[in-house]
Amino acid sequence: MTGAQPVRVLIADDQTLFRSGLAGLLDADPRVTVVSVARDGVEAVRRCREIEPDVVLMDIKMPNLDGIQATQQIGASNPEIPVLILTTLEADSHVLAALKAGAKGYVLKDSEPEAIISSILAVHAGERVMAGAVAQRVLGMITGDTTPKDFYDGLTSREIEVLTLIAGGAGNKQIAYKLSISEKTVRNHISHMYEKLQIFDRSQAVLYAARKGLIQL
Repeated sequence: MTGAQPVRVLIADDQTLFRSGLAGLLDADPRVTVVSVARDGVEAVRRCREIEPDVVLMDIKMPNLDGIQATQQIGASNPEIPVLILTTLEADSHVLAALKAGAKGYVLKDSEPEAIISSILAVHAGERVMAGAVAQRVLGMITGDTTPKDFYDGLTSREIEVLTLIAGGAGNKQIAYKLSISEKTVRNHISHMYEKLQIFDRSQAVLYAARKGLIQL
């Protein structure tokens, strides 16, 4: 990027220490410059309108207005500004919601500074940024290239519903009532699900659901 203007970045995160530390790391690289910081989604949306940064680094869990809602509002008022989600878990269900809300990708909070900067430059250039095989399949779901059945290893929509309820601690009777089906049908769904996933008990089902972002442990 020799001769090019640095990418102007807004950091939105409610943790003061992380926010200031990240700003210092980014400002040390000539390819980017932090032009503003925000403590919550409301401030992030307002600052985007005022200064129009090139890229927003957006935390998800913030007071007043979370990162998902802020991403939606920025997309509505400043659709040319790409939002890059800051997260601790790449399979977090909130990350999926943020991507569906219009975020262009995510970066893990414990990434090396170079990886974060590369992600900023990539979304500024119009690319999406997602790491890992699972993430690429999530992106495929969002863009329509991959179906939920592909992403969840062949599970049907009903089996995914049953899995989510199991992971949430529901018993067969509760699942049957919730989905308006018989307990026998629930047992059949669970049997088919276990066979497809090659798992053998509910604890394994919970771990699978967490890996896929259906629940948070």
